[in-house]
Amino acid sequence: MVSFILFLGNRLSHRHGAIAARREAFSLVEALVALTITAVAGAALLLSLDSNLQLTQHTERRVIAQGLARQLMDEVLGTRYMALGTTPYQTVFSPSSWEAETATRERFDDVDDYDSWVSQPPEDEYGMPVGTENGQGGQRNEAFRTPANFLDRWQQKISVSYVNPSNLGQSLSSGSTSDYRAVIVQIRYNDPERGLIELAKIRRVVSYVPAVP
Repeated sequence: MVSFILFLGNRLSHRHGAIAARREAFSLVEALVALTITAVAGAALLLSLDSNLQLTQHTERRVIAQGLARQLMDEVLGTRYMALGTTPYQTVFSPSSWEAETATRERFDDVDDYDSWVSQPPEDEYGMPVGTENGQGGQRNEAFRTPANFLDRWQQKISVSYVNPSNLGQSLSSGSTSDYRAVIVQIRYNDPERGLIELAKIRRVVSYVPAVP
């Protein structure tokens, strides 16, 4: 009787061990579910990293664009309201033939010369690509230049128009004049898929003050 009980106990112990061993392993379904969860989590992580990278890149571009816009606006505002010997109420904004002869901005000396100026990539007043120029019509030391083609898809644009004296935020229709002009500088990025994307825009109003007789 004792032998039978011992035998039965050993059998039950072996069976319990086999069941426990089977429970310690994963079934094929469990393994597939685990792999699916891991793949979904990995995809979500990569998507998050990609989104953060794009946001960082966009923020970096906006910061650079703000600097480019301010630099260009400072150049425009450093010139006269109008060319010497001309009327402050001209209806056509453009550089003279002498000013436009070089196809650069180096001869621009009044605000209206800059109207409709567009350049891609951005250039300084001598026509040198921004990031390589030395401010004197030449190139800076190679160690201090931006990487090649870094700004190739960037564009600078300037527009000048008369504005309503009673509402300086309102541009006047073509042919109308006032003592106030708005200068708008835009820096845009030419995305191959989305087209031109505005990164920075600065607007300033300048005024003509007639001389007191």
